[in-house]
Formats: sequence, C-alpha cells, structure tokens
Amino acid sequence: MIQSLLTKGESVCELLLFVDHKYPVNAVTMSDCTIMKVPKVEFLHMLDEHPRAAIDVRTYISKTLYQKFIMMQNIASTSAEERIKGTLKYFKSFFPDKTPFSYEVKLTRQQFASITGLRTETVIRTLKKLEKEGFVKIEDRKVYF
Repeated sequence: MIQSLLTKGESVCELLLFVDHKYPVNAVTMSDCTIMKVPKVEFLHMLDEHPRAAIDVRTYISKTLYQKFIMMQNIASTSAEERIKGTLKYFKSFFPDKTPFSYEVKLTRQQFASITGLRTETVIRTLKKLEKEGFVKIEDRKVYF
C-alpha cells in the first residue's frame, strides 16, 4: 500500500528520528531526484544548535501527522466513493490552485487503488461515476479534480 507521495523538499520517516526503531516502510522514486542522507546524531545536534530549525521540524511533523489522520479516516470508510473523494481532496490540499478541475491526478489507476486500498476496477468504475456527477473531469485518460 502506498503510504504517501512526497514532493521536493519533503522527507521520509522523519518521525523515526526521535525513537530507536527500524523504518517500517521503503521509498521508491517516481522521477530523478537528489537524496540527502543526514546521520541521526548530526541531525539532532543541528536541531539543538538551531532552535528555529527545531520549530520548523516540529511544525512539519505535526502537519504530516494531521494529514495521516485525514488519510486514515478516508481509508477507514467502507464507501469507495468516499475513499476516492477524500483522497482527491487530500492531494489537492497541497496544490495552490483550488479552482475546479485545476488539479491533475498524476497517478495511474493502479497507484490510486494502492493508496485507497481499493481494487483497480473499483477505482475506474467509481471515477467514471464521479465524472458523471461532475465531481471530476476525465480527459485523455487523465483525471482532473
């Protein structure tokens, strides 16, 4: 199951910097990227030395946790339609343009199914239903919300 999709400047498993556990996930890039690995001890020292950075990290972690709770509520729904609507709203919340159909879903139907915990066929069928209701727009196999 896909846990999250990160964009430029975001980190993987930053919550685990403050506990001694192995990462319960792995990361796969979908495009070329630069990965910066900072040893835990050095990172924690940097936070001690730079209080503003420590505040920024706590704020980022808080926002991440909030979004994870929102996604858990979406995925807990028994309604495929509610899962998909919630996930679309979640992704668009990070996008500056909030006008209708301004956000292009950059995921395949399979990836969208992996995020929502649904079967690919269910995602396809539900997206078509949501298009008829005017909730999404589908053009050239691309979904816009």
